[in-house]
Amino acid sequence: MGILQDDIEGDVGSVPICQNCASECVVRDAWANWNPETGLWELETVCDAAFCKACEQETKLKWVRQEAPPNRRIRELNDRFRRKGLGNGSVFVTSGVQGQGAEFVLAAVEAVRMFDGFSEDNDPWGEHDFGAVAVNGEKVFFKIDYYDPSLEAGSANPPKVGAFFRTG
Repeated sequence: MGILQDDIEGDVGSVPICQNCASECVVRDAWANWNPETGLWELETVCDAAFCKACEQETKLKWVRQEAPPNRRIRELNDRFRRKGLGNGSVFVTSGVQGQGAEFVLAAVEAVRMFDGFSEDNDPWGEHDFGAVAVNGEKVFFKIDYYDPSLEAGSANPPKVGAFFRTG
């Protein structure tokens, strides 16, 4: 984890966490203005109210100075998208998987949702963004990739796009 401190809000390398469950999956109310020149919402101000998406309740924020680059937040977002389909993203199923029929596709999606076999060997960065599952004797891989909203380039704050593909 990191060192809890109340005076590091806004410091580079510090992140807010929920005081109840210590999740980094927290949000605050904010006002944003639409910028027609950039085609983006720009943050105007952040309000006091905070909410934790992990424990689904209002919270107070505590600040943690990270000792190493965090990937816990990425892992939480990937797990949330993979398990529950929640978040900004799309699921793409390759023609090889689709060719196995609708029941196979449903079984593959369910197997990916239930997958929890992440380890140092198959998930060295701890992001839960890639894996393989067995579906009716076939190996099916899944991958979560990060793109900008146009789906043309990588992004620092991307939607998630899942892809299934099949070997052999």
